[in-house]
Amino acid sequence: MNIRPAKRMEDFEEGIFQVLNEKKKEVEGTGRRVYNFSVGTPDFKPAQHIIDAVTKAASKPENYKYALADLPELTQSVIERFRSRYQVSLKPEEIMSVYGSQEGIAHIGLSLVDEGDIVLVPDPGYPIFAIGPALAGAELATYELKEENGYLPDLDAIGKEYGKKAKVMIVSYPLNPVCRTAPDSFYEKLIPWAKENNIIIIHDNAYSDIIFDGKVGRSILSFEGAKEVCVEFYSLSKSYNYTGARMGFLVGNETIVQNFKKLRSQIDYGTFLPVQYGAIAALTGPDDMIKAQCKEYEARRNALCDGFTKLGWKFERSQGTMFAWSKIPEGFTDDVAFVMELLDKTGVLCTPGSSFGKLGKGHVRFALVLPVEVIEEALEQVKISGILG
Repeated sequence: MNIRPAKRMEDFEEGIFQVLNEKKKEVEGTGRRVYNFSVGTPDFKPAQHIIDAVTKAASKPENYKYALADLPELTQSVIERFRSRYQVSLKPEEIMSVYGSQEGIAHIGLSLVDEGDIVLVPDPGYPIFAIGPALAGAELATYELKEENGYLPDLDAIGKEYGKKAKVMIVSYPLNPVCRTAPDSFYEKLIPWAKENNIIIIHDNAYSDIIFDGKVGRSILSFEGAKEVCVEFYSLSKSYNYTGARMGFLVGNETIVQNFKKLRSQIDYGTFLPVQYGAIAALTGPDDMIKAQCKEYEARRNALCDGFTKLGWKFERSQGTMFAWSKIPEGFTDDVAFVMELLDKTGVLCTPGSSFGKLGKGHVRFALVLPVEVIEEALEQVKISGILG
């Protein structure tokens, strides 16, 4: 039988993380240690009260039935979290759960865009920002994020080219992979600009609890008028280390939320109830762990970025997220080749920037998933290797 995959699969290459993992196994097979900074999986444990809530709920047979909907207590916990953390008032109708932001962004386009509708996505940007709309048949239009502009989109230029033509724009700060935050003035301009151009804003808010140097992350919904044009994905993965449980939320504009909820009701029977109970415990529990974790990520950022700078590779400090981003060192021209050479010579593994878009070429991303003392060991291996000259 002649199996013919869908044409859309021609656009998908083997994921970079699978490629890097194979290379990692190859190096480890020689007996050498690999310092893996490639995948952004938190190395911290969930708080014990979260684990206890999941364990208790999982011990009850009745919790293994279809959930069908979000528990009222879960919805209320989101309301309380946004009120206390972001000073945002939400109604139950403005909230729905998703299996993490990645799944939500992958599918929301199916409920919003028709074939050929224009969706604006960042370059560099996390791959799902483009993959999700593409699966829905959207026409992708990338907006450039350049260092000289603070990695912010040029709304005036975008408006001239796509104003009243684009249907959706995906925005995310702090942004993975470039690790930059956006000032309040950006959102204060973005929201009226979106209204004027009739563009829906989807904001990915995965890292607002991991911002450094004394800054405090906000929700886009805390800005005036945002609910008229915006929805926001809020994830428990990075703040609460609830990654494998796959729990996130879409909040904001009621029409958009209910429309997406209608779509998901056709393909989903609700989040596993023990996972919901764990999320309730997370959202209503203390923030001490989140704040301590942010300080640890900041210490790791300082060790990595400042450490490479001392070795002669100018590495700017990340402003937020659990990552660090930099141009490749002088003397190198290809980010993929540099990543492979760095791994071969030092055992240090990071992610090539070209995985995140055309403007990511010539850059690399490090995940801050190793303790400071291990980062220092990795830096020593880089120094010994002489790869930075």
